[in-house]
Amino acid sequence: MTSPKHTAAHSIPPHTLTRLAQEWLAEDTPNFDPAGVCVGSQEVEARLLCKTPCSVLAGSPFFTAVFAQVGCTVDWKYQEGAEIGPGAVTLAAVVSGPARCLLLGERPALNCLARASGIATRCSQLQRTAAAAGWRGEVAGTRKTTPGFRLVEKYAMLVGGASMHRQDLSGMVMLKDNHVWASGSITEAVKAARSVCGFSSKIEVECDSRGEGSEAARAGADIVMLDNFQPQELHLAARLLKEEFPTLLIEASGGVTPENLTNYFSPHVDIVSLGCITQGCPIVDFSLKVQKPDAHSKLQE
Repeated sequence: MTSPKHTAAHSIPPHTLTRLAQEWLAEDTPNFDPAGVCVGSQEVEARLLCKTPCSVLAGSPFFTAVFAQVGCTVDWKYQEGAEIGPGAVTLAAVVSGPARCLLLGERPALNCLARASGIATRCSQLQRTAAAAGWRGEVAGTRKTTPGFRLVEKYAMLVGGASMHRQDLSGMVMLKDNHVWASGSITEAVKAARSVCGFSSKIEVECDSRGEGSEAARAGADIVMLDNFQPQELHLAARLLKEEFPTLLIEASGGVTPENLTNYFSPHVDIVSLGCITQGCPIVDFSLKVQKPDAHSKLQE
């Protein structure tokens, strides 16, 4: 089977890459670029350096798309999804093009690459934790993403080997506590949602107790999220729900961190989701250095 990190880039439509790159460039340079006068349009070469050892490269399609919009080319030294390093500073790519254009694309491209690579690196680390523990479920992200940047962050989860979970409100029905309270009951909420989403969408219900999980399953929910359970009570509730509803998917969420992730693993838990995949996730430190015409790199390519 081909690894997701090798096919993730094929999931992004070319027109989406173009649109995002144009939006990021327009945000960063809405009118004049006075600094462009200082450098002109002579052809230059810049080296993309990774300064966070053992990081997973993610976001190269977006990085390349930004520079394509300003007439520059990128020669990658690593494939998407590869681990960069282990040196303190590693040459990741070479960008070539007109000086003023290269500098127009520098910051939007670096911002995207640093954020995406940070998320992919964290997901890869979490996946290794799950594999080492012998757990066969899915580590998943959440909808706790940066407004306007969700596609990049969800894509980075794929590169890192984690599940994206639902991409947006339209992708899957998740009935949380506020939906249930506004509807009057879990049963009524599931019934109303199913009347709209039909057979083509799964319904997940956030539950605070095993009793709520049973009600959700009886009402026709496909997935029950056991939210903010302590690990011991989670494992008991998950086991009892699986005994009663063998095809029900069980998700654990709330309070899960990279440090305590293994406490939530169980043969009765199918998914563990973590908001920290995107919220508070460290970035990977990249910098782009334009080379002087007579400069000789000390890095081995």
